[in-house]
Amino acid sequence: MSTPLLDIAGLSTHFFTKAGVVKAVEDVSFSLDRGEVLGLVGESGSGKSMTGYSIMGLIDPPGRIVSGRIMFDGRDLRTLAPEAMRRLRGGRIAMVFQDPMMTLNPVLRVDVQMIEAVLAHEKVSRQAALARAREVLTKVGIASPDERLRSYPHQFSGGMRQRVAIAIALLNGPDLIIADEPTTALDVTIQGQILSEVQRLARDSGTALIWITHDLSVVAGLADRICVMYAGRIVEQGTTEAVLNHSAHPYTQGLLDSVPSRNVRGQPLRQIPGMTPSLLNLSPGCAFRDRCSQAFDRCATLPETQIVGSDAEVHPQSVRCHRPLHPGEPA
Repeated sequence: MSTPLLDIAGLSTHFFTKAGVVKAVEDVSFSLDRGEVLGLVGESGSGKSMTGYSIMGLIDPPGRIVSGRIMFDGRDLRTLAPEAMRRLRGGRIAMVFQDPMMTLNPVLRVDVQMIEAVLAHEKVSRQAALARAREVLTKVGIASPDERLRSYPHQFSGGMRQRVAIAIALLNGPDLIIADEPTTALDVTIQGQILSEVQRLARDSGTALIWITHDLSVVAGLADRICVMYAGRIVEQGTTEAVLNHSAHPYTQGLLDSVPSRNVRGQPLRQIPGMTPSLLNLSPGCAFRDRCSQAFDRCATLPETQIVGSDAEVHPQSVRCHRPLHPGEPA
């Protein structure tokens, strides 16, 4: 069995505030092979983006990673010196942020930013770097790339800026891309074009991809596997087919029931009752129990992860629940 490109075990990221400890990521474990696409899904505030920031080493005080390991190509990223981590970012590991202005400098032209992103990691001529920038802009659907390269970020629409940010992530042919809801601001046509491009990238070059989203319809056609997060923890993971068609956690089933295409025409969408709990000093036990129709006394204790499916030998379906659903059983 080959060693996974990324292997995360017991990752916990906490924020130590005056009001208490916010457990943004708690005991998260998953692995990712080369060329594999992993969908990280859940409601806002479930810890998806913070998991990505933790992998990238972008946690600022009062937050910090308190436990766990992040093995990337055989090296624990938590042990790397800041300079070594900077060399990895943008080179072997790239991240596409939900807000493109977290990537783009508003006072520099796009060509300057893209050329510098290449030269920071490779010894090539500026002309070669410019040619590569032109190529990736075309791949993400930007017409007249030469003209756009001479523009400033404020001269782009929000969707165009996001496409430039995605292009920058593709510049150096990274081994791993973490995409934090990068297509939210894009129209359906461009979204489809970018999804097709990242799938081709994963297939042809072996680039691994973590796609963070709340849109199950996107990961259904993109991801090989899915991890479902709730209140900082992964509550279910498995192959895309297993998680979407044979969901075992009531929360996963609740997310699926809220997708319009899965509901009867003319009938109101089923909703998950209640609100996402505050991550500040979470009470013991299952964080979903107050919203779960399957909850019983034992849910006051924290459930362990258990295997519920045997459709995949390497990545079997697992769920963190005391009373997992049977395939097809409603939440």
